[in-house]
Amino acid sequence: MASPKFKRIVLKLSGEALMGDQGFGISPPVIQYVAEEIRTLLALEVQVAVVVGGGNIFRGVAASSYDMDRASADHMGMLATVINSLALQDALEKREIDTRVQSAISMHEVAEPYILRRAVRHLEKGRVVIFAAGTGNPYFTTDTAAVLRAQEIHAEILLKATKVDGLYSSDPVIDPDARFIQRISYMEVLERRLKVMDMTAISLAMDNKLPLVVFNMSDGGSLRRVVCGEAVGSWIGL
Repeated sequence: MASPKFKRIVLKLSGEALMGDQGFGISPPVIQYVAEEIRTLLALEVQVAVVVGGGNIFRGVAASSYDMDRASADHMGMLATVINSLALQDALEKREIDTRVQSAISMHEVAEPYILRRAVRHLEKGRVVIFAAGTGNPYFTTDTAAVLRAQEIHAEILLKATKVDGLYSSDPVIDPDARFIQRISYMEVLERRLKVMDMTAISLAMDNKLPLVVFNMSDGGSLRRVVCGEAVGSWIGL
């Protein structure tokens, strides 16, 4: 078995990725598949932290466009990420994987509060840590939360799991001439406004030299291959 190139990673999962072919909610087969993929990393003794979105349940940006107050809508979106985080925790623990959910919004009955040193200790003990509720602040996406948490725990890389193979020069569904981008700089992503992550997240990653990989999570074993340094997906860096 190949040895891992990275020892501590953050995996960013969108809420949409968890709903599978459904139009809403959580697909049990998908969340079980994600748990199995994460388990393959633990077998390599990789420390894994996860940030989960909530778009399969509630999107704050979408709700704010319907005249809902943006701060209220974003807080509702944060609560949706907690639901997804608890579902993923359940799937992992059914595989006898010690898991802790840490929430940026205090809710002691269902999750630990986010405490950096405690999160790092969990990782060092081989536990999966799921960061819920984004940054705890409105106007910041879970993409930005993922970059922020990755920096705080000193993760070596942030892996963005999507439904496509990586970055393209344009939307491959619309443009048959869309070109796959295997490697690109942060600045190019910003200049070309490629919609892989929001601009705040890309800027924060660039400022802190945090490498990003965008890859297709639905390809079996792709997560392990990325961590082992194989050329999977699109690399965003210097």
